[in-house]
Amino acid sequence: MRVLVLGASGATGTLVVKQLMKRKINTRILIRNSAVLSKEIEECPSVEIVKGNINELNDLEMYDLISECNVIISCLGHNMTLKGIFGKPRYLVFDAIKRISETVKNKANRKVKLILMGTTAYTNFLSGEVNSTGEKIIFSLLDFLLPPHRDNVKAANYLITEIDKKAKNLEWVIVRPDTLINQQEESSYKVCESPVRSPIFNAGKTSRINVSHFMAELVTKDKTWNEWLFKTPVVYNQMVTRSDP
Repeated sequence: MRVLVLGASGATGTLVVKQLMKRKINTRILIRNSAVLSKEIEECPSVEIVKGNINELNDLEMYDLISECNVIISCLGHNMTLKGIFGKPRYLVFDAIKRISETVKNKANRKVKLILMGTTAYTNFLSGEVNSTGEKIIFSLLDFLLPPHRDNVKAANYLITEIDKKAKNLEWVIVRPDTLINQQEESSYKVCESPVRSPIFNAGKTSRINVSHFMAELVTKDKTWNEWLFKTPVVYNQMVTRSDP
């Protein structure tokens, strides 16, 4: 098995790489030339480091990047700076997911699993999820004012509407954590098919390390993968899985 991790130098992506290292899984990561990695990752023999920008790869480079990879994990995201939020590329995540999907469908001679890190700010309407009036207003404002939110929604919609069960060699899961927090250790967490609390008015918390653990479980356990195949599971830290009374 070989896993490709995009956004591997980010806060969550780094933890995903470490989870795969702990399981001794061959891992390929794509990072910017300016990215900083821990010595632990840099010196790990099971980690192959490729440098470059995902949005600047030509078709051959994209094919080489995903070659021999059975699983692709995207933890891509925009830097939370003015340039990162409002500058180019506006559709970093969407463009990457679309190009990877098309490359796999057209050239891969094996089944590839794609895991996309999303957010509870994404509503899966096709699965029957609905928003309250207040949530609709806030999400509309976010879509208009924040390009990264629009990018994440567009990427998730692409997988849900364009890559379905008829796809011969591409499968996916979109993992939706609630408000991300940093914790040193893994803790109990719960995975739900849909949000059980409002992501706007009653948001819960999800530690990045728990998200990385769940992604690693998707990679290594067929039962977990088959349970969430073509779904958009929501991850909550166990202590905040119910709405307050």
